[in-house]
Amino acid sequence: MAWFRSLHARVTLVMVAVAALATVVAGLVGAQLIQSAAVDQARSSLSREATALSASGNVTDLASLRELAFGESGRIALILPDGAVTGAGRRFVSSGAVKKVLAGQSVSQTETVADVPVVVEARPIAAGGGLVLAEPVAAVTRAAGPLVTRLLWALLIGFIAAALGGALVARWVAGPLVRVAAAARRLAGGERGVAVDAAGPGEVAQVSRALAGLDASLAASEARQREFLLSVSHEMRTPLTALRGYAEALADGLIPDQEVARVGRTLSTETERLDHFVRDLLELARLEADDFRIDAQPVDAAELLPAVVEAWRGVWEPAGVAARADVAGPLPVVTDARRLRQLLDGLVENALRATPRGSPLVVAGRRDRTDVVVEVRDGGPGLSDEDLRQAFERGALRDRYAGERKVGTGLGLSIAVRLAARLGAAITAGRAPEGGAQFSLRFPSA
Repeated sequence: MAWFRSLHARVTLVMVAVAALATVVAGLVGAQLIQSAAVDQARSSLSREATALSASGNVTDLASLRELAFGESGRIALILPDGAVTGAGRRFVSSGAVKKVLAGQSVSQTETVADVPVVVEARPIAAGGGLVLAEPVAAVTRAAGPLVTRLLWALLIGFIAAALGGALVARWVAGPLVRVAAAARRLAGGERGVAVDAAGPGEVAQVSRALAGLDASLAASEARQREFLLSVSHEMRTPLTALRGYAEALADGLIPDQEVARVGRTLSTETERLDHFVRDLLELARLEADDFRIDAQPVDAAELLPAVVEAWRGVWEPAGVAARADVAGPLPVVTDARRLRQLLDGLVENALRATPRGSPLVVAGRRDRTDVVVEVRDGGPGLSDEDLRQAFERGALRDRYAGERKVGTGLGLSIAVRLAARLGAAITAGRAPEGGAQFSLRFPSA
């Protein structure tokens, strides 16, 4: 029974069913057409014969005529001037035909006389009355029987050929799909680098190429995830090692009393680093969840930017960074003000980490035609072309500059790009006029 549920079987059955239906329809229509053509041919033959006989001038009484056979049951009849009908074919002559002939009209029709369909050809004759040639339709169709039989044989042969062709087509279509399904099962089982055969119909080839692309994307994604987890685990191991070392030293009484305060500050710093990692990881998980909530409302970003700068005063002022807000007029957008503040806080934190003492940090907002652009610019070392291309990849900049600059968890910009997308903004990285990095958020204007 499993075979009947396969695509090969279903396509074959559909093709056979279509071929059978087409054969039946063609047989019915063809038989009808053959019978109709036979009737038309019989009418034409009777018409020529009736016209020839009626015009010969020798038809004056029935005795001067031989009975003519047209098909197996063809008959001739004579309509006398007084309306009487004589001859073997008189049973096929209707009163309507008699009236028309006596009125001098020719008759060429198929009618039912005494419950028998008959082809009737009648012509007036010069001596009065008329000549009638009639042939039952059944006799005509029996004569066409061999043609119908040949047609049915031809249709049967065509049906067999169509069924075989359908089976071949089904195999041609289903075979590549079976191979693609097998490759998909291997991918689902965790195997990567699976070779997918793209042979077959164009649509199946497209599916094969898409599956091959999925294979490559999964491999790349899993490689990035492994690299990310290794990086995060390495980064988290450092504060954990410090915490465990100091904790064991405290438990063993190896820390002098005068060093306890310093050790406590170290433990607090390492705990804060670890907490930062955990919060960033949780934020990424929330951003990628379907139920991440955004309360979009009309917001004037021009009111939000100075508040961001002021909120970070306790960091940039002691660090000697010249931070300021640069806002040109109202900046109406429709977004979640709390989430936008979260996004800007993350960008400002990154900028402060890279901005040296005496350099500027600018949180700016402006109108660009119908859009609102919010920028965080700094006077730090900036980003190279390769940095700009990889700025939003998890840990890319942290891994590159871990030994040269102050770096964070490597998750901040990855969080920023996802949060910006949720807020309906496009985020880009570039070079700031102040000489450092620039991160721009572009919102459609409200």
